[in-house]
Amino acid sequence: MPGHRAQTTRLNDGITAVDTEYERPLQDASHLIVEGGRAAFVDTGANNSVPLLLDALHQQGLDVTDVDYVFLTHIHLDHAGGAGRLMQKLPNALCVVHPRGIVHMIDPAKLIAGTEAVYGVEETRRMYGDIQPIDASRCVAPDDEQWFDLNGRQLQILYTEGHALHHYCLNDPASRGVFTGDSFGISYRELDTAAGPLIFPTTTPTHFDPDAAHVSVDRIMGCSPEQLYLTHYSRVRDLDRLAADMHAGIDAYTDIALANKDADVPLAGIKPAMSEYLKGCARAHGFKGDDDTLQAILEIDIELNAKGLVSWIQRLKKQGL
Repeated sequence: MPGHRAQTTRLNDGITAVDTEYERPLQDASHLIVEGGRAAFVDTGANNSVPLLLDALHQQGLDVTDVDYVFLTHIHLDHAGGAGRLMQKLPNALCVVHPRGIVHMIDPAKLIAGTEAVYGVEETRRMYGDIQPIDASRCVAPDDEQWFDLNGRQLQILYTEGHALHHYCLNDPASRGVFTGDSFGISYRELDTAAGPLIFPTTTPTHFDPDAAHVSVDRIMGCSPEQLYLTHYSRVRDLDRLAADMHAGIDAYTDIALANKDADVPLAGIKPAMSEYLKGCARAHGFKGDDDTLQAILEIDIELNAKGLVSWIQRLKKQGL
C-alpha cells in the first residue's frame, strides 16, 4: 500500500533485517548491509517486497544510488522474485548470482515455468506477479570463494549445494556472520522458546541432496561464525547446537523419504510423516501454542519439504539406486 513502512530490525555491524512480508509477517527476510554510506541487499523477497526494501534503505538515511550490490543467495522466487524490479530502481548496483542461476535472472521464463509446476499458474501469479529480467551487463557470476568489496568491507561467496544447485552463502567476517539463504535451514521466530531458536532443514523441490546439505552446514560452520542470518527468519546464535540439529534433521528427512521410496504414491506417506516430525520437534522444543497455530506456521514447509523429498527419491530411482 502507498506509504507502507517496512518492518525492520537493526541487528549488528551495520546489518538490518527487512521483513519482506511474503505470505505472513516474519516468514521471509531480506538483509541490508551498510558500510560507510554504501549498501548491499542480500536477497530481495518477491515483487511486492521492493517498496519495503526501498523504504528500509531510506530509513537508514540512504538513497537508491548508494547501493552497490544485490546478492542473491539463490534464485527461488521467494528470495529473488523481486530482484529484477529492484534492480530497475538501483542505478549503480550489480546483481551477484550463482553461475547456475544467472541465465534465469537474465531470462526468467524457465524459472517461472518451474515455479508454476510447483504452485500452479494462478498461485504463482498471485505470489510473485510479473517477474522482471535483469540486463546481462548488470549481472555477475561469482567464483567460489570470491571476495567482493563493499566500501572496504570484504564479503566472500561460498558455494553451498544441498538445498539448490544455484545456492551460495555470503561470509561476512566483519560481523562474524554468514548470510545463509536456505542452506542452514529455517528458524521461525514464532517457534522460539526458553530453549532458544528451533531450526529444521528445508527441502523445497527440486534439488535436495542430503550429502551436499551436510557438507554445506559444515562449510558454513567452517567460517567460525558467531551468528547466522537466515532468510527464514534472520539472526540466530547458539550455532553449535543448531548445526547438530540441522545434521539430525537432514538424516531424519532422509529416513522419511527412504521409508516411502517404493510406495505407489510416496507423497501420501511422506507428507504426514513430515508433519508429525516437524510438529514433534516444535513440541519437544517447548512450543506451547495450540495445534491450529502450529499448523499455520508449518503448513507451507510440510508441503514443500514433502514434495522436495519426493523429487529426491525420484532421482534416486532414475539412477537405479
